[in-house]
Amino acid sequence: MTGLVSVCLRERDWLVALIRDLVSAESPSDDRPALSACGDLVARRCAEAGGAVERLAGGTTADHVLARWHGMGPPVLIVGHYDTVWPVGQLARMPIKEADGRLFGPGVFDMKAGLAIGLLAMRAVAEAVEVSVRPRVSFLITSDEEVGSGASRAAIERLARESAAVLVLEPSLPGGAVKTARKGGGEYEIVARGVSAHVGVEPEKGASAIHELARQITAIEALNDASRGRSVNVGVIEGGTRPNVVAEIARARVDVRISQLADAAVVHEALSGLRSSNPRVTLEVTSGVNRPPMERAAGVVRLYELARGVARAMGDELAEGATGGGSDGNFAAALGVPTLDGLGALGEGAHALHEHVMLNELPRRAALVAGLVARLNVG
Repeated sequence: MTGLVSVCLRERDWLVALIRDLVSAESPSDDRPALSACGDLVARRCAEAGGAVERLAGGTTADHVLARWHGMGPPVLIVGHYDTVWPVGQLARMPIKEADGRLFGPGVFDMKAGLAIGLLAMRAVAEAVEVSVRPRVSFLITSDEEVGSGASRAAIERLARESAAVLVLEPSLPGGAVKTARKGGGEYEIVARGVSAHVGVEPEKGASAIHELARQITAIEALNDASRGRSVNVGVIEGGTRPNVVAEIARARVDVRISQLADAAVVHEALSGLRSSNPRVTLEVTSGVNRPPMERAAGVVRLYELARGVARAMGDELAEGATGGGSDGNFAAALGVPTLDGLGALGEGAHALHEHVMLNELPRRAALVAGLVARLNVG
């Protein structure tokens, strides 16, 4: 571990400069030209770090970047994404700056610092690990994680099935804890269609879509079960045209979060089985759970314990925890492949104006990832 740590500490300035370059390349998920420019930068920097780079078609978003490092032993998959939630121009409001040991900027925490950590880890492995025991690594960097990973899921799952373990460079939990469990989830839309009528003249001829939807929302609330980590939230409702018109149409958007895969079927059956109490109002339910949960299975625990041992060899303690948000690690874990998430930067403010990372922790995080990759090669 000493050699890996030394390389990462020595290359701190390189690491910070790379993060600045990545953050400067604004890359919102819905802006293909901006994404493509950032993807080009990511591909170049992967190649400079010694990776053999491929481009994978990203559908409606930009290409995904896959870099491979040849070696021995079972393959390891590292996963990250270069798209962000911030629009082009956000840098004017959130300029890149260093203050009080922190580096601020849009997308720095979620998760461009994580990408740089991964690349420094691979440089450290190349320099400090003998060729005869150097591991095989694939580093998949996608362009659509923030919008559901629709175009990258197949590649994530294909590469995960080929791998002995999956390491996800999403941000850490507070204090640096890694993530051994994540909720899965998705979004449903419920559309009620009724019959319009004049409220003052002949209300009896109408059938209110809003009234029916309100009754359904009350039933949906009963699906919540905190003891199982299951939440079903009607977050958006809309409908009707004017107060004096019986509403012909109304719709609700429902966020679903689950901690256990079995609950996906429970929630789907309940929502798709909704029936109108008014025969003159119809209901249509679409969408579903698009990210399975990452459960704290035995393989996840073994991988965490391995990482914990690497951290202790560096003189650090590594905690674990769970989070309600999903990531691409969910897809790998659902296949039964040992997966460890939250190996990226320490900081806070994902998707928030105060987004930042802790500068002094960055090199040690890269050393942790490098040590874990090296340790996986020898079991």
